[in-house]
Amino acid sequence: MAQERVFGFGLIGAGAISTMHATVIECLPDARLVGVTALPYEAALEFAQARGARAYQSVEELLADPEIDVVAIGTPSGLHPDQAVACARAGKHVLCEKPLAITLEGADRAIRAADEAGVKLAVVSQRRFYAPCQRIRKAIDAGKIGRPVLGTVTLFGWRDEAYYQSDPWRGTWQEEGGGVLVNQSPHQLDLLQWYMGPIEEAFGYWDNLNHPYIEVEDTAVVVVRFKHGGLGNIVISNSQNPALYGKVLIMGSNGAAVGVQTDGGTMFIAGRSEIEEPPTNDHWTVPGEMELLAKWRQEDAAFFKTIKATEYYHKLQVEDFLQAILEGRNPLITGEEGRITVELFTAVYRSQREKKPIRFPVQAD
Repeated sequence: MAQERVFGFGLIGAGAISTMHATVIECLPDARLVGVTALPYEAALEFAQARGARAYQSVEELLADPEIDVVAIGTPSGLHPDQAVACARAGKHVLCEKPLAITLEGADRAIRAADEAGVKLAVVSQRRFYAPCQRIRKAIDAGKIGRPVLGTVTLFGWRDEAYYQSDPWRGTWQEEGGGVLVNQSPHQLDLLQWYMGPIEEAFGYWDNLNHPYIEVEDTAVVVVRFKHGGLGNIVISNSQNPALYGKVLIMGSNGAAVGVQTDGGTMFIAGRSEIEEPPTNDHWTVPGEMELLAKWRQEDAAFFKTIKATEYYHKLQVEDFLQAILEGRNPLITGEEGRITVELFTAVYRSQREKKPIRFPVQAD
């Protein structure tokens, strides 16, 4: 029997996200952590020594290691495109944390580099792998709600001053690229377009309501028209103390609606990175299936108690990515899929500045 391929992983970054990736890699039989690079180098060294891995002085040194097949990027958002391009040109497959970039130009460079090098590029959006989120997509694909005609995203979270002071890049236009639109809401924005389809235009307002110590927005309200004629509404904010929830609701042309609470409020409180409340379908009026809602919620809650949720759902996406490499197919969330979220938040920022709806496709600055 042929031996299964084991993928060597390199990590760029040694913070909380890279810690998550390392934990996932350690529990996968077809993956192993080779090494890490980070600034300062001492952070990479400490991270590597704790895991029996190598520490590299630079991204270039990491990419020169022939034992590395895949690189997971877990650095500040503004650094993602340059690092993704470097990885692709070195022949490494790229797993990039969201967002793919803070500009369309950066996203396009990353996608183009991966295409030219013939490597896979995936953007982390692990909520697509939640069972309640999968149920919604399957119901839409099966025509159970007719045509999706209205989609809503609601995200009410909280980020305090200590959170923004924890890293100098947080809350800055130059390095983070924005606020709640760029950092906290990409998962829900990704689900909205995954369910509703391509966007035709977006009009939005954004503001900083109660975070005077940051440059960027903490709140945004957006109206979206989709190419198939459906409408969307997005209300997102980091200004609710305590945080409340993240939800996505899709309504169909036959009157049925399907919804998911992707996150309980504890997920959006600074310093609380672990998923403490199970994702759940909180709305389901598909004809003949309404009685299933209570059953699913009970099953999901029971399953949630058996897993470490944050690690588990990241693991599902890493597994999909490695299988995509082996099978020569696209991963579930490609670079192009990740670009859609960048396109949407770019349109919202531009909409307020230009005081008009922004048509899609959105052109890079």
